[in-house]
Amino acid sequence: MRGNLFYFGVIDMGKRSAWHIFWHLFRGYWNSEHKWKARGLLAFVIGLNFFGVYLLVRLNSWYNEFYNALQQYQVDSFWPLVGEFTGLAMLYIVIAVYAIYLRQAVQIKWRTWLTDKYLSRWLKGQVYYRLQVQNSDTDNPDQRISEDINQFVNLSLQLLIGFLKQLTTLAAFGVVLWNLSGAFTLNLGGQDIVIYGYMFWFSFVYSGIGTVCAHLVGRKLIGLNFEQQRFEADFRFNMMRVRENSESIAFYGGENAENKGFHERFAKVISNFWQLMKQTKILNFYVNGYAQLAVIVPLILAAPQYFAGAIALGGLMQTVSAFGRVQDALSYFVESYDSIAQLAAVVKRLDTFTEHMERAEMVENGVRPQTADDTELRVEDLRVQLPDSRVLLENCSLTLPAGSRLLVTGSSGCGKSTLLRTLAGIWPYGKGKLSLQKNSRLLFLPQKPYLPLGSLRRALYYPGTAAGSDAALQAVLVKVGLDKFVTRLDEVDDWSRILSLGEQQRLAFARVLLQKPDWVFLDEATSALDEPREAEVYELLKKELPQMGVVSVGHRSTLYAQHEQELKLAGDGNWQLQTI
Repeated sequence: MRGNLFYFGVIDMGKRSAWHIFWHLFRGYWNSEHKWKARGLLAFVIGLNFFGVYLLVRLNSWYNEFYNALQQYQVDSFWPLVGEFTGLAMLYIVIAVYAIYLRQAVQIKWRTWLTDKYLSRWLKGQVYYRLQVQNSDTDNPDQRISEDINQFVNLSLQLLIGFLKQLTTLAAFGVVLWNLSGAFTLNLGGQDIVIYGYMFWFSFVYSGIGTVCAHLVGRKLIGLNFEQQRFEADFRFNMMRVRENSESIAFYGGENAENKGFHERFAKVISNFWQLMKQTKILNFYVNGYAQLAVIVPLILAAPQYFAGAIALGGLMQTVSAFGRVQDALSYFVESYDSIAQLAAVVKRLDTFTEHMERAEMVENGVRPQTADDTELRVEDLRVQLPDSRVLLENCSLTLPAGSRLLVTGSSGCGKSTLLRTLAGIWPYGKGKLSLQKNSRLLFLPQKPYLPLGSLRRALYYPGTAAGSDAALQAVLVKVGLDKFVTRLDEVDDWSRILSLGEQQRLAFARVLLQKPDWVFLDEATSALDEPREAEVYELLKKELPQMGVVSVGHRSTLYAQHEQELKLAGDGNWQLQTI
């Protein structure tokens, strides 16, 4: 894996620098189909921030006039200057509010685009499934898409706009500070050395040293932030697993075991957070000490000129204000180091996620689908193996006419379900040819059907989105023995919780009747049904869809009566096809 990332453009992450990785993630939206609107809105936000800097320069000049008026007891100038301040302050407030509001508008548009890209890539080509099959160490992809993208967008905009604003502040107030600070004469070895704009140069050196020290103090925060996000996501995912499997856990009485698991994961959250707190404490000591020292330094540096009568009180306050602005600008990376640390951790997580998706995309399914002129399903030279290269099936060739019924049998672990995954095109460790008539429709039913959140109507049509008439849906429910649900088609609920496993499997057969595929593959899809109900659903398929081919995986002897041929797998590459 790549090395530790802790400062953009400085530390190398493997073959690519952190800056290169950041830029790769950053540039997509700004070169997308929305680029002109996005760039225009961002430019407007930056323009508002620049105008805010201009107002600060005006306020800096106001300090000179106001404090000189106070020093000289000019009552006539007091209230007009208060009025001027009020106008400038009100305008600055409006600019500041809309600068943040429109920056958030950019943020939500950018996040929407980036989330859509990651979701599409994650779902395309079963990448989400292949990441698990390949034992990828990508933890909690859901969190990376939902939280990490949001943090990446928010922190990137915050740091980018903040940097440009501070750069503008430096340019504007640097000139002011240079003019106000005048010249400082330093006597070295009897020779006078005149330093022009000495306060500006002091601020520059002070901030440079401060930035380097902040980096040395806070660099451990990157790794700690990275681990904190991972541990938090693991803890949350464990609770989600308990919610999804609450019935099984209740049957086992596994509350103590789950509670122990919770505490183990939460202990990692707390342990890492303590380390994060300690490092943050050290950084905060430094940052706050650095900031407080910067308050008194300009007064000390400007005091000799003030007491010598070279500048008035207004000039002193204007100088202090200008020094503070320049110091803030030059100290941007010191004060933003914690945000930079968070962004670096997020960039690292998104980069590893992207890298793992790229690996999953590069793994091609060895089974090559081909079109045929007839209605037969032909499998040629099929080879199925596990990720560790152990061969389950070798040189398997089959020809199944339309409407035929094949039963796949064998001992547990011999590769029956893996064979169906290979034929479905989701198992990357298979090779061979699969020939089907053009536009043939296939439907695969796993042992535990997936029921999406939403209405019963949506669950019936999954994975399709078509909406048929109530009469057609009700008729199908009656045929599979779910007639008690005919009045609940539009009821939204967690149907995987409401329906028993047997009812869920019958609902899956209702999907077959609705979608009318040319071939259906059943992976122990009747395991939760009693034998009479199992026979009923098979007979129902034969009656309603006589031209549909059926390939079943199962253990029950009663399944032999519902099939014409048996494919028996040995699990070591050998296989046997025989007529039932």
